[in-house]
Amino acid sequence: MTFLFLGVALWIAAHLFKRLAPGPRAAMGDAGRIAVTAALVVALVLMVLGYRSFPETGNLVALPGNGHINNTLMLIAVIVFGAGMSKGVLWTKIRHPMLWGTALWSLAHLSVKNDPPSLILFGGIGIWALVEMAVINSAGPWVRPASGGIKRDMVEVVIAVVMMGLIMMIHKMLGYDPFQSFYA
Repeated sequence: MTFLFLGVALWIAAHLFKRLAPGPRAAMGDAGRIAVTAALVVALVLMVLGYRSFPETGNLVALPGNGHINNTLMLIAVIVFGAGMSKGVLWTKIRHPMLWGTALWSLAHLSVKNDPPSLILFGGIGIWALVEMAVINSAGPWVRPASGGIKRDMVEVVIAVVMMGLIMMIHKMLGYDPFQSFYA
């Protein structure tokens, strides 16, 4: 459990470092990028080790239809997250699409896994995404970007569906069946 807490804390600290301490971060130059990247890799390793080492426990809250909720939210999360890269019409409608995608990812996972380690991992990352948005928003107003057109969104949705298939396949290979709750 210690690794999990440390991993989530390091993830949050590394991401917020640039926003909360812009002077020291800028003074580090390229070495700062390397340090933040290294901290994020260590955070990921700690989170995986901490989460996987925790004994399996039951959910605190059982939601009926949670598999459908999870998979629907995950598809939306992948689409919203991808909007930040596709730069289509959706990109002009959502400020912080990658952070919103991460918050939706968190909520989707908590709908099917809400045991203590899942609350720490998914809840912690979800809270980080919301805090990061608040910190960025406090820095100034959003200048709505120009749209690259609806074709970019259509391509992005196709890519998101393919990505969802890959994500589900990887989860299944790791022993987490994305359709498990459908069977119960």
